Amino acid sequence: MMSAENETYGASCVLPDSGDAAATAPTSAAADHQGNDDNAFKMPMPPGSAAKHKHPSYCLKGEVPGHKSSVASLKFSANGDYLVSASADRSLKLWDVRSFQYMQTLGGTSEGHTNGINEVVCSLDGKLIGSASDDKTLKLWDPNSNSCVKTLQEHESNVFCCCFNPQSNLIASASFDGAVHLWDLRTGKPLKAVRAHGDPTTSVDFNRNGSHFITSSHDGFVRMWETGTLHLVKTLITDDDNPVVGHAKYSPNGKYILTSSFDSTHKLWNYEKSKVLRRYTGHHNESYCLNANFSVTSGMWIVSGSEDKSLCIWSLQTSELVQKISTNGDLVICTDCHPKENIIATGSLLKPFTIKAWKTCD
Repeated sequence: MMSAENETYGASCVLPDSGDAAATAPTSAAADHQGNDDNAFKMPMPPGSAAKHKHPSYCLKGEVPGHKSSVASLKFSANGDYLVSASADRSLKLWDVRSFQYMQTLGGTSEGHTNGINEVVCSLDGKLIGSASDDKTLKLWDPNSNSCVKTLQEHESNVFCCCFNPQSNLIASASFDGAVHLWDLRTGKPLKAVRAHGDPTTSVDFNRNGSHFITSSHDGFVRMWETGTLHLVKTLITDDDNPVVGHAKYSPNGKYILTSSFDSTHKLWNYEKSKVLRRYTGHHNESYCLNANFSVTSGMWIVSGSEDKSLCIWSLQTSELVQKISTNGDLVICTDCHPKENIIATGSLLKPFTIKAWKTCD
Protein backbone atom coordinates (compact mmCIF):
# COMPACT_ATOMS: atom_id res chain seq x y z
CA MET A 1 0.00 0.00 0.00
CA MET A 2 1.51 3.28 -1.10
CA SER A 3 1.86 6.39 1.02
CA ALA A 4 0.03 9.62 0.30
CA GLU A 5 2.62 10.63 -2.22
CA ASN A 6 1.15 8.04 -4.56
CA GLU A 7 -2.18 6.91 -3.15
CA THR A 8 -5.01 8.40 -1.08
CA TYR A 9 -8.20 7.19 0.48
CA GLY A 10 -11.60 8.79 0.43
CA ALA A 11 -14.11 9.97 2.97
CA SER A 12 -17.04 8.21 4.40
CA CYS A 13 -20.55 9.45 3.95
CA VAL A 14 -22.69 7.78 6.62
CA LEU A 15 -25.84 9.83 7.13
CA PRO A 16 -27.83 10.14 10.38
CA ASP A 17 -30.68 7.76 11.03
CA SER A 18 -34.03 9.44 10.41
CA GLY A 19 -34.97 8.93 14.03
CA ASP A 20 -31.98 10.85 15.36
CA ALA A 21 -32.48 14.34 16.68
CA ALA A 22 -29.74 15.45 14.28
CA ALA A 23 -32.00 14.58 11.38
CA THR A 24 -34.56 17.20 12.46
CA ALA A 25 -32.15 20.08 11.79
CA PRO A 26 -32.94 22.51 8.93
CA THR A 27 -31.85 21.27 5.52
CA SER A 28 -31.50 24.41 3.42
CA ALA A 29 -28.16 26.19 3.35
CA ALA A 30 -29.71 29.35 4.76
CA ALA A 31 -31.81 27.60 7.40
CA ASP A 32 -28.83 25.60 8.59
CA HIS A 33 -27.27 28.77 10.01
CA GLN A 34 -30.20 30.67 11.47
CA GLY A 35 -29.38 31.53 15.04
CA ASN A 36 -26.05 29.75 15.10
CA ASP A 37 -23.81 30.78 17.99
CA ASP A 38 -20.19 29.73 17.59
CA ASN A 39 -19.37 30.66 21.20
CA ALA A 40 -21.98 28.23 22.48
CA PHE A 41 -21.28 25.54 19.95
CA LYS A 42 -23.75 22.67 20.19
CA MET A 43 -25.01 19.86 17.99
CA PRO A 44 -28.33 18.01 18.29
CA MET A 45 -28.07 14.63 19.95
CA PRO A 46 -30.31 11.57 20.06
CA PRO A 47 -32.70 11.79 23.07
CA GLY A 48 -31.10 10.65 26.30
CA SER A 49 -27.67 9.99 24.83
CA ALA A 50 -25.91 12.72 26.81
CA ALA A 51 -26.66 10.99 30.08
CA LYS A 52 -25.39 7.57 29.01
CA HIS A 53 -21.65 8.22 28.89
CA LYS A 54 -19.94 11.42 29.98
CA HIS A 55 -16.70 9.86 28.73
CA PRO A 56 -16.26 7.08 26.20
CA SER A 57 -15.00 3.72 27.34
CA TYR A 58 -14.32 1.65 24.23
CA CYS A 59 -12.48 -1.66 24.25
CA LEU A 60 -11.80 -4.40 21.72
CA LYS A 61 -14.73 -6.78 21.30
CA GLY A 62 -13.80 -8.72 18.19
CA GLU A 63 -11.28 -9.09 15.38
CA VAL A 64 -11.04 -11.07 12.16
CA PRO A 65 -8.30 -11.52 9.53
CA GLY A 66 -9.99 -9.37 6.95
CA HIS A 67 -8.04 -9.36 3.70
CA LYS A 68 -4.90 -10.46 1.90
CA SER A 69 -3.66 -6.88 1.65
CA SER A 70 -4.21 -3.45 3.20
CA VAL A 71 -7.72 -2.50 4.32
CA ALA A 72 -8.31 0.90 2.72
CA SER A 73 -11.94 1.61 3.61
CA LEU A 74 -14.88 0.23 5.56
CA LYS A 75 -18.49 1.30 6.13
CA PHE A 76 -21.53 0.17 8.07
CA SER A 77 -24.72 -0.24 6.08
CA ALA A 78 -27.34 2.44 6.67
CA ASN A 79 -29.43 0.10 8.84
CA GLY A 80 -26.34 -1.13 10.70
CA ASP A 81 -26.87 -4.81 9.89
CA TYR A 82 -23.55 -5.37 8.13
CA LEU A 83 -20.10 -3.91 7.66
CA VAL A 84 -18.39 -3.82 4.26
CA SER A 85 -14.62 -3.57 3.89
CA ALA A 86 -12.49 -2.73 0.84
CA SER A 87 -8.89 -3.68 0.22
CA ALA A 88 -5.86 -3.36 -2.00
CA ASP A 89 -6.41 -7.06 -2.68
CA ARG A 90 -9.25 -5.92 -5.06
CA SER A 91 -12.07 -7.44 -3.00
CA LEU A 92 -15.00 -6.25 -0.91
CA LYS A 93 -16.11 -8.33 2.07
CA LEU A 94 -19.32 -8.19 4.06
CA TRP A 95 -19.39 -8.90 7.81
CA ASP A 96 -22.37 -9.56 10.06
CA VAL A 97 -22.42 -6.91 12.78
CA ARG A 98 -24.10 -9.08 15.42
CA SER A 99 -21.73 -12.05 15.19
CA PHE A 100 -18.83 -10.19 13.56
CA GLN A 101 -18.52 -13.14 11.20
CA TYR A 102 -17.75 -13.22 7.48
CA MET A 103 -20.82 -13.16 5.22
CA GLN A 104 -19.66 -12.97 1.61
CA THR A 105 -17.13 -11.53 -0.85
CA LEU A 106 -17.91 -9.11 -3.64
CA GLY A 107 -15.51 -8.86 -6.53
CA GLY A 108 -13.93 -12.25 -6.26
CA THR A 109 -14.91 -13.07 -9.84
CA SER A 110 -14.25 -11.72 -13.30
CA GLU A 111 -16.74 -8.89 -12.67
CA GLY A 112 -14.57 -7.47 -9.86
CA HIS A 113 -12.00 -4.70 -9.91
CA THR A 114 -8.66 -5.36 -11.60
CA ASN A 115 -6.69 -3.14 -9.21
CA GLY A 116 -6.89 -2.17 -5.54
CA ILE A 117 -10.00 -0.57 -4.07
CA ASN A 118 -9.62 2.79 -2.34
CA GLU A 119 -13.14 3.54 -1.11
CA VAL A 120 -16.39 1.74 -0.36
CA VAL A 121 -19.76 3.39 0.39
CA CYS A 122 -23.31 2.21 1.13
CA SER A 123 -26.43 3.88 -0.24
CA LEU A 124 -28.91 5.22 2.30
CA ASP A 125 -31.74 3.10 0.85
CA GLY A 126 -29.65 -0.04 1.40
CA LYS A 127 -29.88 -1.23 -2.20
CA LEU A 128 -26.35 -0.54 -3.43
CA ILE A 129 -22.69 -0.60 -2.45
CA GLY A 130 -20.25 1.56 -4.41
CA SER A 131 -16.51 0.99 -4.80
CA ALA A 132 -13.77 3.22 -6.24
CA SER A 133 -10.61 1.66 -7.61
CA ASP A 134 -7.15 2.16 -9.04
CA ASP A 135 -8.46 0.51 -12.22
CA LYS A 136 -10.11 3.90 -13.02
CA THR A 137 -13.63 2.54 -12.54
CA LEU A 138 -16.48 2.88 -10.11
CA LYS A 139 -18.58 -0.25 -9.51
CA LEU A 140 -22.08 -0.64 -8.12
CA TRP A 141 -22.93 -3.84 -6.25
CA ASP A 142 -26.15 -5.48 -5.08
CA PRO A 143 -25.38 -6.78 -1.56
CA ASN A 144 -28.26 -9.26 -1.76
CA SER A 145 -27.31 -10.96 -5.02
CA ASN A 146 -23.53 -10.66 -4.57
CA SER A 147 -23.28 -9.21 -8.08
CA CYS A 148 -21.89 -6.16 -9.82
CA VAL A 149 -24.86 -4.37 -11.38
CA LYS A 150 -22.97 -1.55 -13.12
CA THR A 151 -19.41 -0.54 -13.95
CA LEU A 152 -19.00 3.22 -14.41
CA GLN A 153 -16.14 4.23 -16.70
CA GLU A 154 -15.30 7.83 -17.47
CA HIS A 155 -12.33 8.74 -15.28
CA GLU A 156 -8.90 9.09 -16.85
CA SER A 157 -7.03 8.40 -13.61
CA ASN A 158 -7.28 6.25 -10.47
CA VAL A 159 -10.62 6.69 -8.68
CA PHE A 160 -9.97 7.34 -5.00
CA CYS A 161 -13.27 8.28 -3.43
CA CYS A 162 -17.02 8.18 -3.94
CA CYS A 163 -20.26 9.04 -2.15
CA PHE A 164 -23.97 8.39 -2.69
CA ASN A 165 -26.33 11.34 -2.32
CA PRO A 166 -29.02 11.02 0.40
CA GLN A 167 -31.73 10.30 -2.18
CA SER A 168 -29.70 7.32 -3.48
CA ASN A 169 -30.18 8.36 -7.11
CA LEU A 170 -26.71 9.88 -7.68
CA ILE A 171 -23.16 8.91 -6.86
CA ALA A 172 -20.19 11.25 -6.98
CA SER A 173 -16.66 9.99 -7.67
CA ALA A 174 -13.32 11.73 -7.67
CA SER A 175 -9.93 10.79 -9.04
CA PHE A 176 -6.21 11.40 -8.74
CA ASP A 177 -6.30 13.92 -11.61
CA GLY A 178 -8.64 16.20 -9.62
CA ALA A 179 -11.77 15.39 -11.64
CA VAL A 180 -15.18 14.84 -10.01
CA HIS A 181 -18.00 13.05 -11.85
CA LEU A 182 -21.69 12.80 -11.01
CA TRP A 183 -23.51 9.67 -12.17
CA ASP A 184 -27.18 8.75 -12.62
CA LEU A 185 -27.66 5.50 -10.71
CA ARG A 186 -30.66 4.45 -12.80
CA THR A 187 -28.81 4.53 -16.09
CA GLY A 188 -25.19 4.34 -14.99
CA LYS A 189 -24.45 7.31 -17.25
CA PRO A 190 -22.30 10.31 -16.32
CA LEU A 191 -24.32 13.50 -15.81
CA LYS A 192 -21.73 16.19 -15.14
CA ALA A 193 -18.05 16.54 -14.43
CA VAL A 194 -15.77 19.25 -13.08
CA ARG A 195 -12.05 19.61 -12.55
CA ALA A 196 -12.42 20.27 -8.84
CA HIS A 197 -8.74 20.59 -7.92
CA GLY A 198 -5.36 20.98 -9.57
CA ASP A 199 -3.96 18.20 -7.39
CA PRO A 200 -5.38 14.76 -6.49
CA THR A 201 -8.86 14.82 -4.96
CA THR A 202 -8.97 12.83 -1.72
CA SER A 203 -12.62 12.86 -0.62
CA VAL A 204 -16.16 13.78 -1.62
CA ASP A 205 -19.26 14.10 0.59
CA PHE A 206 -22.86 15.30 0.09
CA ASN A 207 -24.74 17.46 2.57
CA ARG A 208 -27.93 16.26 4.26
CA ASN A 209 -30.34 17.12 1.44
CA GLY A 210 -27.95 16.52 -1.44
CA SER A 211 -28.05 20.10 -2.68
CA HIS A 212 -24.29 20.54 -2.25
CA PHE A 213 -21.17 18.42 -1.94
CA ILE A 214 -17.62 19.06 -0.77
CA THR A 215 -14.26 17.87 -2.02
CA SER A 216 -10.80 17.87 -0.45
CA SER A 217 -7.40 17.63 -2.07
CA HIS A 218 -3.64 17.44 -1.90
CA ASP A 219 -3.70 21.16 -2.77
CA GLY A 220 -4.78 21.93 0.81
CA PHE A 221 -8.24 23.21 -0.16
CA VAL A 222 -11.76 22.10 0.66
CA ARG A 223 -14.31 23.20 -1.93
CA MET A 224 -18.11 23.28 -1.82
CA TRP A 225 -20.10 22.70 -4.99
CA GLU A 226 -23.73 23.08 -5.98
CA THR A 227 -24.91 19.64 -7.09
CA GLY A 228 -27.31 20.76 -9.80
CA THR A 229 -24.96 23.14 -11.60
CA LEU A 230 -21.48 22.20 -10.32
CA HIS A 231 -21.09 25.87 -9.47
CA LEU A 232 -18.23 26.49 -7.03
CA VAL A 233 -19.81 27.97 -3.91
CA LYS A 234 -16.87 28.30 -1.52
CA THR A 235 -13.23 27.39 -0.97
CA LEU A 236 -11.85 26.78 2.51
CA ILE A 237 -8.11 27.28 2.91
CA THR A 238 -7.22 25.02 5.80
CA ASP A 239 -3.86 26.57 6.71
CA ASP A 240 -1.30 29.09 5.45
CA ASP A 241 1.06 26.20 4.71
CA ASN A 242 -1.65 24.31 2.79
CA PRO A 243 -1.08 20.83 4.24
CA VAL A 244 -2.70 17.98 2.32
CA VAL A 245 -6.36 17.57 3.27
CA GLY A 246 -6.94 13.84 3.26
CA HIS A 247 -10.58 13.88 4.25
CA ALA A 248 -13.57 16.19 4.64
CA LYS A 249 -17.17 15.49 5.59
CA TYR A 250 -20.32 17.25 6.71
CA SER A 251 -21.55 16.95 10.29
CA PRO A 252 -24.73 14.87 10.75
CA ASN A 253 -26.85 18.03 11.04
CA GLY A 254 -25.26 19.54 7.93
CA LYS A 255 -24.13 22.72 9.68
CA TYR A 256 -20.40 22.09 9.88
CA ILE A 257 -17.50 20.47 8.05
CA LEU A 258 -14.86 18.24 9.62
CA THR A 259 -11.47 18.18 7.89
CA SER A 260 -8.40 16.01 8.43
CA SER A 261 -4.99 17.18 7.26
CA PHE A 262 -1.36 16.12 7.17
CA ASP A 263 -0.42 18.43 10.04
CA SER A 264 -1.96 15.91 12.45
CA THR A 265 -5.06 18.04 12.98
CA HIS A 266 -8.79 17.54 12.55
CA LYS A 267 -10.70 20.82 12.27
CA LEU A 268 -14.38 21.58 12.70
CA TRP A 269 -15.55 24.48 10.52
CA ASN A 270 -18.44 26.87 10.38
CA TYR A 271 -18.20 26.87 6.60
CA GLU A 272 -20.52 29.85 6.15
CA LYS A 273 -18.03 32.01 8.02
CA SER A 274 -14.94 30.07 6.88
CA LYS A 275 -14.12 29.84 10.57
CA VAL A 276 -12.44 27.02 12.49
CA LEU A 277 -14.46 26.29 15.64
CA ARG A 278 -12.51 23.36 17.06
CA ARG A 279 -9.12 21.68 16.53
CA TYR A 280 -8.58 18.05 17.50
CA THR A 281 -4.97 16.96 18.03
CA GLY A 282 -3.02 14.22 19.77
CA HIS A 283 -2.99 11.75 16.89
CA HIS A 284 -0.33 11.36 14.18
CA ASN A 285 -1.17 12.00 10.52
CA GLU A 286 1.51 12.97 8.01
CA SER A 287 1.55 10.20 5.39
CA TYR A 288 -1.91 8.70 4.77
CA CYS A 289 -5.36 10.09 4.12
CA LEU A 290 -7.17 8.83 7.19
CA ASN A 291 -10.84 9.57 7.74
CA ALA A 292 -12.48 11.04 10.84
CA ASN A 293 -16.06 10.35 11.94
CA PHE A 294 -18.79 11.78 14.11
CA SER A 295 -20.02 9.34 16.76
CA VAL A 296 -23.51 10.30 18.00
CA THR A 297 -24.91 7.11 19.55
CA SER A 298 -23.73 7.87 23.09
CA GLY A 299 -22.48 11.38 23.55
CA MET A 300 -20.80 13.41 20.83
CA TRP A 301 -17.32 12.28 19.82
CA ILE A 302 -14.86 12.67 16.97
CA VAL A 303 -13.23 9.35 16.07
CA SER A 304 -10.21 8.54 13.89
CA GLY A 305 -7.25 6.25 13.55
CA SER A 306 -3.67 7.39 13.86
CA GLU A 307 -0.34 6.60 12.24
CA ASP A 308 1.10 5.80 15.68
CA LYS A 309 -1.09 2.65 15.71
CA SER A 310 -3.85 3.93 17.95
CA LEU A 311 -7.56 4.73 17.86
CA CYS A 312 -8.38 8.24 19.06
CA ILE A 313 -11.62 9.67 20.45
CA TRP A 314 -12.19 13.36 21.20
CA SER A 315 -15.00 15.28 22.82
CA LEU A 316 -16.67 17.17 20.01
CA GLN A 317 -17.55 20.06 22.32
CA THR A 318 -14.29 20.55 24.23
CA SER A 319 -11.72 19.16 21.74
CA GLU A 320 -10.24 17.07 24.56
CA LEU A 321 -8.65 13.76 23.56
CA VAL A 322 -10.69 11.63 25.96
CA GLN A 323 -9.53 8.16 24.92
CA LYS A 324 -6.52 6.86 23.01
CA ILE A 325 -6.48 3.10 22.53
CA SER A 326 -3.62 0.95 21.28
CA THR A 327 -4.66 -0.97 18.16
CA ASN A 328 -2.12 -3.71 18.95
CA GLY A 329 0.07 -3.06 15.93
CA ASP A 330 -2.63 -2.06 13.43
CA LEU A 331 -1.90 1.08 11.44
CA VAL A 332 -5.48 2.32 11.12
CA ILE A 333 -6.40 4.82 8.42
CA CYS A 334 -10.05 3.79 8.02
CA THR A 335 -12.71 3.84 10.72
CA ASP A 336 -16.49 3.96 10.83
CA CYS A 337 -19.08 4.42 13.58
CA HIS A 338 -22.23 2.33 13.73
CA PRO A 339 -25.36 4.43 13.00
CA LYS A 340 -27.33 3.13 16.02
CA GLU A 341 -25.04 1.34 18.48
CA ASN A 342 -21.80 2.14 20.30
CA ILE A 343 -19.56 0.29 17.87
CA ILE A 344 -16.45 1.53 16.06
CA ALA A 345 -14.94 -0.52 13.22
CA THR A 346 -11.28 -0.24 12.18
CA GLY A 347 -9.21 -1.71 9.37
CA SER A 348 -5.45 -2.23 9.28
CA LEU A 349 -3.01 -1.07 6.65
CA LEU A 350 -0.41 -3.59 7.85
CA LYS A 351 -0.27 -7.37 8.24
CA PRO A 352 -2.29 -9.30 9.25
CA PHE A 353 -4.76 -6.78 7.72
CA THR A 354 -7.29 -7.26 10.50
CA ILE A 355 -10.72 -5.75 10.91
CA LYS A 356 -11.65 -4.98 14.50
CA ALA A 357 -14.82 -4.03 16.36
CA TRP A 358 -14.61 -1.76 19.40
CA LYS A 359 -17.55 -1.39 21.79
CA THR A 360 -18.24 0.47 25.00
CA CYS A 361 -17.04 -1.57 27.95
CA ASP A 362 -20.24 -1.70 30.00
